[in-house]
Amino acid sequence: MFSVVFLLALLAFSVTGSPVKVRNSPITLPMTRRLASSNVTDLLRHDEVRLAALEQYSMHGRRDADSFPVVPLSHANLGQAFSGYTVEVGIGNPLISYNLIVDSASAITWVGASLPYLSRSGVDTGEPVAVNYRYGSFRGTIFEDEFYFGVGQLIIPRMRIGVASTSQGITADGVLGIGPTVSGTGALQNSPEETISTVTDRLVEQGTINRPIVGIFFQPIAANTVNHGEITFGGTHPSMYDDKIRYTDITTTAPSSRYWGIDQRITYGNTEILAYTAGVVDSGCTFLYLAIDAYEKYQAATGGTLNPANGLLQISPRQYRQLHNLQFHTANRVYSLIRNAQIWPRSLNYNINGGDNDIFLIVKALATPTGAGCDFVNGYVFFQRFYIVFDSGKRRVGFSTTRFTDAITN
Repeated sequence: MFSVVFLLALLAFSVTGSPVKVRNSPITLPMTRRLASSNVTDLLRHDEVRLAALEQYSMHGRRDADSFPVVPLSHANLGQAFSGYTVEVGIGNPLISYNLIVDSASAITWVGASLPYLSRSGVDTGEPVAVNYRYGSFRGTIFEDEFYFGVGQLIIPRMRIGVASTSQGITADGVLGIGPTVSGTGALQNSPEETISTVTDRLVEQGTINRPIVGIFFQPIAANTVNHGEITFGGTHPSMYDDKIRYTDITTTAPSSRYWGIDQRITYGNTEILAYTAGVVDSGCTFLYLAIDAYEKYQAATGGTLNPANGLLQISPRQYRQLHNLQFHTANRVYSLIRNAQIWPRSLNYNINGGDNDIFLIVKALATPTGAGCDFVNGYVFFQRFYIVFDSGKRRVGFSTTRFTDAITN
């Protein structure tokens, strides 16, 4: 299912500039995002694809490359709409630049979806690798080759990457996986129980960074503008957040425990809508998802009615003024989505079949009730309001407020 952004199916993220190569220091790469043509059907379809992977894992209790998604990917260009957020990397000799989708729920890095792999320095290991999901797939072979970040000189020698022989549904050049290493289990066809070191793992192994930590910052989007974010390997970027980063351990509840899964409780104002339970933090899902029963409580509390044109809850201006904070209790702290953070950007209503002054909520329902092992998904709409840290070394996820936590942008 899962996955490194809200509007994810709307936005194209690219990373430009050169990382600073300082041994044992965090590496920060800037990201920008631009609107791509899309509509709410593609947004929802994209999310449903990711959610389906977790649901099937929950049912089967294993990963089978021939029956359901092996590694949940950001599904670029579903319906010719989703292009994803990407990072520019260089691979091989001759050095070729690839734009890879950053996936916070996948551990596999691979290329060859759009731009072919042409390196003469790569070593073919002969190990077949496969990633299947609805509406798309990737199959190929594991190579070892030189891997560069951006256009700088930061190099990972003999990085194990997948090289696609066939792929569908991805119009970026491939995927950069920053999920927990275990989320790649099952991708290697001859050794399904083995995993592949992620880019983060390799940076630690070679001493480039001290800690297997990834920090992510995104800025809420407003109309047809270019917005900025950044990803940091090996630490965090303190200027991007306002408060101390507080951590919570990765949940022990499957299937959320395979991803960046956490335990949290959710309240709307003073009303509890979801008791303490497991779910995931996934930038690859656009919306905020709740178990069916929790979603129904939220709908009743807000008075939202389902809009048949886009499948989102719609409220009136009066109901908007009466919205309470949606509060996430985790990491010994309460993180709140103010009322403005709970609605779709009105400047983008045309993308979701809405009128200029319509107000739509960004909370949607999962297909399962509470107790399924994944009772919420803190999607991109959550990421754009908080600084998120993935710490695979200590198996925890961290949060902090940013200057956009309480911003009125929607």
